[in-house]
Amino acid sequence: MTTNRLAIGAVAGAHGVRGQFKVKPFTEAPRDIASYGPVLAGDRQLTLVVKGVASNGMVIVAAAEITDRDAAQALRGTELTVARGSLPAPDGDEVYHADLIGLAAETPDGALLGRLVALHDFGAGEIAEVKPEKGPSVMLPFGPDYVPQIDLEGGRVVIAPPDGLLEMAAAAGSPPEDGRDG
Repeated sequence: MTTNRLAIGAVAGAHGVRGQFKVKPFTEAPRDIASYGPVLAGDRQLTLVVKGVASNGMVIVAAAEITDRDAAQALRGTELTVARGSLPAPDGDEVYHADLIGLAAETPDGALLGRLVALHDFGAGEIAEVKPEKGPSVMLPFGPDYVPQIDLEGGRVVIAPPDGLLEMAAAAGSPPEDGRDG
């Protein structure tokens, strides 16, 4: 699914009392968060100035449009987006996450797992959240070892999870055999 705007970060909260705020960057280099021109934060346009990068990878930014802590804190949880044309085209086998959301997720033998609804990174590598037609979402590893093919034109991504993971996920989503909830 192609979108005209892409997220380059998300506001984590206020920093100090003068309107600065912390941003979790989605860019390859954290300081690039201010390199692509003005961003949209909801319905507000902001011009970011990087003030520093914290040891946890958060970028401390200021924007002339945000002048106090309350205004900065009100942005918490807001995605910062830019026009797709402001970003470089992906190289070779790279893709933007936004282009993967909504694709059919299949096993290497062509069995449909569901639709890719989100990609997460909790620090130990990317995880694909796949929603089957029925039942709860399944979380699957999404690194190079587990994704042999991404076919944007065909609208699908092939995911080869570790042996037994799909069976474990199916068992976890099933009610107990005796019919009780726990």
